[in-house]
Amino acid sequence: MNIQLITTDKKRFLSLLLLADEQESMIDRYLERGDLFVMSDAEAIPISVAVVTDEGNGVRELKNLAVAPACQRKGYGRQMVEYLCRYYADVCHTLLVGTGESRQTLSFYESCGFTYSHTVADFFTRNYDHPIVEDGKVLKDMIYLRKNI
Repeated sequence: MNIQLITTDKKRFLSLLLLADEQESMIDRYLERGDLFVMSDAEAIPISVAVVTDEGNGVRELKNLAVAPACQRKGYGRQMVEYLCRYYADVCHTLLVGTGESRQTLSFYESCGFTYSHTVADFFTRNYDHPIVEDGKVLKDMIYLRKNI
């Protein structure tokens, strides 16, 4: 697998980005100010993306992490998180990630070493123009997890 930082024409990866954040206007809030990383397979086909923003004071936030459906549950998401932790180790001390109240997603991040940080009440209902449903549950609050790197 090859992971590279993309600095131009970031929207060409929109189909993958929408897997993790299904409203394009929300992606637009962070895509250009964030670092976009793309993992490609041996044929140079993008299989995973991640967007990380600088939140100041040594904190970076993982705003988007997605893996193509055919490649999910094969360790690529974990590889991306591990890569990001190494990449940012010299410039920050904390990596945050915000996600919905999905047990599967929370379990994934916890298995990558993240722990609970805080909750932003009603985040999804206030910021999205339609209900966001994950694992059959309508998401309401944003759960933030943190990892010291």
